[in-house]
Amino acid sequence: MAENYNGMAVGIFELDSFAACFVALDAASKAANVRIQNIERNRLGAGACVKMRGSVSDVTAAMEAAIRTAEPIAKVVSHTVIASPAHDTEPAMYMTANK
Repeated sequence: MAENYNGMAVGIFELDSFAACFVALDAASKAANVRIQNIERNRLGAGACVKMRGSVSDVTAAMEAAIRTAEPIAKVVSHTVIASPAHDTEPAMYMTANK
């Protein structure tokens, strides 16, 4: 089932603990109106990368809550908020890491 994410901001964070990602996502989803797009195990083994979508203000608030919750229990590998990665006429953007 394809989701329509056109015009939505994307927030991405990576933690070194898969379990901590779910704790952080719980905090993020309670802090703001975001849609969880994807949770992906990273190739290093224990961690994961999480992508969430919503308005810029919602994704920013959710990201702050997720990182604040994750920091005491896991290493935050990276995190970012992208305001609007694709326009309605462009294909969806996919991010990959070169490791």
